[in-house]
Amino acid sequence: MRLTSYTDYSIRVLMYLSADTHKLANIKDIAAAYGISKNHLMKIIYNLGKLGYIETIRGRNGGIRLAMDPKDINIGALVRKTEEDFAIVECFTSDDHCPISPVCALRGILNQALMAFIEVLDAYTLEDISKNKHMLLKMLQQAASSDFENQKP
Repeated sequence: MRLTSYTDYSIRVLMYLSADTHKLANIKDIAAAYGISKNHLMKIIYNLGKLGYIETIRGRNGGIRLAMDPKDINIGALVRKTEEDFAIVECFTSDDHCPISPVCALRGILNQALMAFIEVLDAYTLEDISKNKHMLLKMLQQAASSDFENQKP
């Protein structure tokens, strides 16, 4: 199973926000820390807000922050909400043209593997994957400053 970059970045944004809950973050800093497009990140931030994971504070001193306690953000639920589908093979879709689908045992095995994958993610929260907040924050700050250094003329 491979998660889309959209889901990957959604998780990363939440980890960023949970690393330092004492200050508001902004899209520019998050994009710099992870080396990703601000435009792509804006779509993710918007969706995470619609889903209730983050809140946006407007104005001069605005920014974004978690809208929920990290222990209440389940990773499996987040993945379900941010992935478009879980069609890891053609026979999982309505557009299945595989001639052996009606008799293929692989579909059931892959479905079982997919359910196990999601079940493992269901066992973890944002708090679980962000326990090392000080190290996360240090690494994110280093990444952002090296990105800034790389942009200098």
